[in-house]
Amino acid sequence: MTPADEYRPDPTASTADGGAPDDDAPRLPPRPLYRPTIDAHVVRAFGRPHGIRDSFGDAQTRRRDSPSIRVAAPDPVLTEAFGRPPGVTDSLVREPEAPEVEQEPEPQNPWRVPSSAVTTVSPALDEPEPAPLTPGTRLGAREVLFGRRVSAGALASLAGVALVIGLLGGVVGSVAADLGGSLTSSRVTLEQGGSELPQGQVARVAEAVLPSVVSVQETFGGNAGTGSGVVIDGAGYIVTNNHVISMAATNPGATLNVTFSDGTKVPAQIVGRDTKTDLAVLKTDVADLSVAQLGRSSDVAVGDDVVAVGSPLGLSKTVTRGIVSALDRPVRLSGEGTDTDAVIDAVQTDAAINPGNSGGPLIDAEGRVIGINSAIRSESGGSVGLGFAIPIDDVTEVAQSLIRTGAMNHPDIGVNARSVVNDALTGAQIANVTAGGPAQQAGIAEGDVIVRVGDRTVSGADELTVAVQEQEIGRPVQVQLVRSGRTVDVTVTPVSDA
Repeated sequence: MTPADEYRPDPTASTADGGAPDDDAPRLPPRPLYRPTIDAHVVRAFGRPHGIRDSFGDAQTRRRDSPSIRVAAPDPVLTEAFGRPPGVTDSLVREPEAPEVEQEPEPQNPWRVPSSAVTTVSPALDEPEPAPLTPGTRLGAREVLFGRRVSAGALASLAGVALVIGLLGGVVGSVAADLGGSLTSSRVTLEQGGSELPQGQVARVAEAVLPSVVSVQETFGGNAGTGSGVVIDGAGYIVTNNHVISMAATNPGATLNVTFSDGTKVPAQIVGRDTKTDLAVLKTDVADLSVAQLGRSSDVAVGDDVVAVGSPLGLSKTVTRGIVSALDRPVRLSGEGTDTDAVIDAVQTDAAINPGNSGGPLIDAEGRVIGINSAIRSESGGSVGLGFAIPIDDVTEVAQSLIRTGAMNHPDIGVNARSVVNDALTGAQIANVTAGGPAQQAGIAEGDVIVRVGDRTVSGADELTVAVQEQEIGRPVQVQLVRSGRTVDVTVTPVSDA
């Protein structure tokens, strides 16, 4: 900064509030100037060319009224920021006249640069062949092993000791082999003795009944079903459940076969079936069949030993054992894939009954058929000790009618009911009455609760069904009902359901 740039107050300037300047106001002294040393290299790099004292450009072309511009030395702040430290004269900028340093090219590596030129090397010196070895004397085993330090007598003694040790080892091995061989022997023969105990009752029953039990197979397209049956007549009649053969009965293209205990498999035909008792009769053209002995329902008591025979889960000739758990147990039979809609007065047993046992016999301790296994009650679908069989009296009646006429008629009083259980009474409440039917003619109305039919107490709708089926068609029966809290006895004459 030159002296002309020093601060001088303008006498014509006004104060901030518009008034004239105060001449008596104190004046600030000028700021001391810092003038760093200007390097000759900086002047040569950033100053004007030699001989030019004015600014760059043609001075003649500048406007005459423009003030002259005078280029001063570099600003001290720039000089302080970008200049050399004090006492340093060397410049980082290469002088223009400095010669360019030529760098030698890096030699190419023929192992890394495929395009490098071929380099020749001097051949290696030929190594002279080794001098041939002088043949030595042949060494024996004693020289090789002991270096001539053991005499021939000592070697002979060692050989004798080794032979003795080998013989002892052979003897010990032979003895050990004999001891090990004593664990097995070809002279031992196991003997089996016959049982002197009499044959068990279940075994005798199974032996007597198995020849009369058959497996029933029905197929239709890709569907198949398996059940059981029992021969009831030597002419080839077999009784089974309706739900076992309902697919074959309702589909003309289905096939039906039975397999006997000896493995003989023959086709079978449907003689007749009854959907209200879940019974059906089949016929085969096979002679000299083993016929099962039929018992009577009146001879069956709770606690009697029983045997269930059939083909559960497709396993033919399977025998399970149990007892009669209960009698006169109303059980409704229906399900998907069958047209059976029945309520049976079942014999309950704890003998294991599984899918495939259906249609097979329930046999007492004397080998007599006392029922046809039909259902199980289970949350999982497997046997849990609650099986149900159709009583043999019902089986005999229905099978006889199907063989003779091909159909079975049941008594009917013309009502539909639902079970009712409360603090006042338990029974079957009438939901609707068939117009002109036996119940309407007897004066039974909707809302009445039937509590007894004949000698049988009615505790629900299913029990009403089996109680009516026990009656004879055309024979009057006493029916007790509750109407508006009063007990009423009426006489009803069942008619055929046909």
